[in-house]
Amino acid sequence: MGKLLIICGPTAVGKTSLAIELARTLEGELVSADSKQVYKGLDIGTGKDIPPQAKRKGFYLYKGVKIWGYDLVGASQDYSVAQFVAFAQDRIKRIRKDGKLPILVGGTGLYIRAIVDGIGTVEIPNNNALRKNLAEKEVQELFELLAQLDPIKAGSLNASDKKNPRRLIRAIEIATWRLNSGGRKLKQVRPQEDALFIGLIAPKKVLYERIDKRVETRLRAGIIKEITALLKSGVDWDNQSMSSLGYRQWREYFAGVSSKEEVVKLWKVQERKYAKRQITWFKKDLRIIWFDVVSPGWREKVEKLVKKWYKLS
Repeated sequence: MGKLLIICGPTAVGKTSLAIELARTLEGELVSADSKQVYKGLDIGTGKDIPPQAKRKGFYLYKGVKIWGYDLVGASQDYSVAQFVAFAQDRIKRIRKDGKLPILVGGTGLYIRAIVDGIGTVEIPNNNALRKNLAEKEVQELFELLAQLDPIKAGSLNASDKKNPRRLIRAIEIATWRLNSGGRKLKQVRPQEDALFIGLIAPKKVLYERIDKRVETRLRAGIIKEITALLKSGVDWDNQSMSSLGYRQWREYFAGVSSKEEVVKLWKVQERKYAKRQITWFKKDLRIIWFDVVSPGWREKVEKLVKKWYKLS
């Protein structure tokens, strides 16, 4: 299926800057694997960090490198893993056809896994009627319903997933589909044959300092103004996009319940927790070759490894 380079790791560790550097060296193009950067208008809080003039039709051109996967849907629309898989597979195929190296970069582990290994359940369609019926249920009610439908799946969930209504509803949706499908087999997904995984990591103190600095930078860049514009355009707090880190924390501020200082403090804490979850997810994948971004010469080591891999037939 061709070569695919993956740059992954926690937030604020420098994945995109490395990916751009490698793309310039190896004539590659980036495909973002970030579940929140797909939304139009969510720029500052999601860390697109690309100047507006870089935007082109369907992609961003930054330092001579094409970046795909930003601004795919409106902020009022839902976006699924299945939609990402369809987009990314097509884009990776086109990049290869143009004789370039596709570089999948981001921190959404599920997106990366779906492309590299395939996830059969992505073909199970959304059940909007079911979702509407489940929307008002408490998290505990959702978990108990899942336990009745699929006790094995319910038992496999970690503490975070058990408290996540969106993931619980999707699990119920999948379990319901399976019960109603009459034993229909899911499509077998052929995994990527030649993928190189580069993981970036940093000591906890350094990573947390970077996260705090990034939050402060996004505050100065105008995150409050960006959210104000989104709300005025008709985006609702209950839209999927507004559940993103850097956005949902501001809901009580706009309701007059929390101060700006309280929101920023909460935002930093939740970004740190998210980074911890990302690390936990990626550490389970033994294919990832890790590089500490504070160790001397780490970029040169990455470049040497990638060049060697890319040149092998």
